[in-house]
Amino acid sequence: MLRDDLKAQFDSLLPGGFTEQGATRRTALKAALGVGYAAAAAPLMAQTAIRTSSDGLAAGEVTYEVDGFKVPAYRAAPAGRTGLPVVLVIQEIFGVHEYIADTARRFARAGYLAIAPELYARQGDPTSYGEMAKLMSEVVSKVPDAQVMADLDGALRWAADNGGDVSKAGVTGFCWGGRITWLYAAHRPVKAGVAWYGRLVGAPGEFTPRHPADVAAGLRAPVLGLYGAADTGIPLDTVDKMKAALATGSPAARASQFVVYPDAPHAFHADYRPSFRQGPAADGFKRALEWFRQHGVA
Repeated sequence: MLRDDLKAQFDSLLPGGFTEQGATRRTALKAALGVGYAAAAAPLMAQTAIRTSSDGLAAGEVTYEVDGFKVPAYRAAPAGRTGLPVVLVIQEIFGVHEYIADTARRFARAGYLAIAPELYARQGDPTSYGEMAKLMSEVVSKVPDAQVMADLDGALRWAADNGGDVSKAGVTGFCWGGRITWLYAAHRPVKAGVAWYGRLVGAPGEFTPRHPADVAAGLRAPVLGLYGAADTGIPLDTVDKMKAALATGSPAARASQFVVYPDAPHAFHADYRPSFRQGPAADGFKRALEWFRQHGVA
């Protein structure tokens, strides 16, 4: 049923609806980037989701090229302004859907140029999957970390050409994107990162050769980790392992910090899902803005 509801939303955005003679489903999804929620994210909350207006913002889809591929992204920024600090907003496992787009608009309201690239775009369309297991096996598991790093580099290049000051750049991500936030803080000298409940340890794989604990000592930007003590997928002993790795690392590693919310589960910031916890979510976003300000992303 959720897939049918999403299809109806996308149909309404296309002249003549969604037909075989009209745009493909992917084209429909591209036209609707930032509208609706990923099917695999069900169950959804009926009333809780935050809605951030785009009034006064330049917001919507852009594309930029990386190695001959046009990467789609959602961007939001105060309209008519340049020299803006930049925040890369990294998707959760479900891709760039309405929650991620809304989060980008929240950063734009705070004065940032926020850009959220579709980091699975080469592998598939996560919003079309209704089953988590299939999404993981057919799309997510096939996304190389190296590709993600290059696409985020491309996003910063786009931002530099479109009103952003990349000398004041930060990165934040949720769940899957939380892990990527740690990796990107070791990959490129952005000013700071904020990682929301991203996995910290794991076995090396073909596309995921290293995990945050493996790169912790070499961080090039300090990261604030926002985690939940009730997260059954990220045991607190892995947070302790990450802290130990950071403590003996670079100055940026040693400057990194964790906040662990006692009763918060995984995805406590995801306001459209039952996992949402308003107190930790609001406090975490406030801390994120202050972390960026303290470290020159403002």
